[in-house]
Amino acid sequence: MKKRGSRSRPFGKQLTDGLRVQGRGVWTLNSDSGNTVYGESVRRIAKEEWRRWDPHRSKLGAGLQRTSGNLTEILPSAGSRILYLGAGHGTTVSHLHDLVCGEDNHLGGRILAVDLAPRCLRDLNHLASTRNGLVPLLADARRHNEIAAIMPYRVDWLFQDVAQASQVEIFLAACKRFLKSDGLGLFSLKAASERWDEEGERALFTKVAITLEESGLDLVESIELAGFEEHHMLFICRRS
Repeated sequence: MKKRGSRSRPFGKQLTDGLRVQGRGVWTLNSDSGNTVYGESVRRIAKEEWRRWDPHRSKLGAGLQRTSGNLTEILPSAGSRILYLGAGHGTTVSHLHDLVCGEDNHLGGRILAVDLAPRCLRDLNHLASTRNGLVPLLADARRHNEIAAIMPYRVDWLFQDVAQASQVEIFLAACKRFLKSDGLGLFSLKAASERWDEEGERALFTKVAITLEESGLDLVESIELAGFEEHHMLFICRRS
């Protein structure tokens, strides 16, 4: 989808070559200049085109608004290898592509975007047609052999947004199989997809945090997404 952006003076603070912040707004350098993905706002600086990361359309985008840490410590660096489980229609994937791949994948990154829904894969395939380095895969997040056939090496950064039962077990198994030592794993937990008792949502989030730590992962931060995405918690972990 085409969208024109107006020329403007430099705005905000540039954290990396592909990342800017202005107030609470987060922007990535468009790796497919002249095209938007989901109707996001665009700003131009000279020959550069920047896309606003809408926190209401992306759980990772919401996490960036709420984190108490440095954005660059949460996000993957240029050239990273990424595994995204539950990639959906590509909103978040597109911003990650801006960061790790860049235009014509001159940064050398690679994103394996896995989803079980054929409709999502159609959108991801369309996105990949103009974004080199993005590889969509129709697969169940639990089928590791299918994923490993496309991504045979360990990844630097893993994100899971799978709204189905046993989310925690799926995440832990994926980190064990695919995440490299010192790699970062992010897990968006949807409370309604888990079986939780009468103690309530807060008790569930606490229990999951304990489970992640007991698994051997270092829990860096837990971010509640209420206000952007209700009944969700984003857990950020590092593999030792």
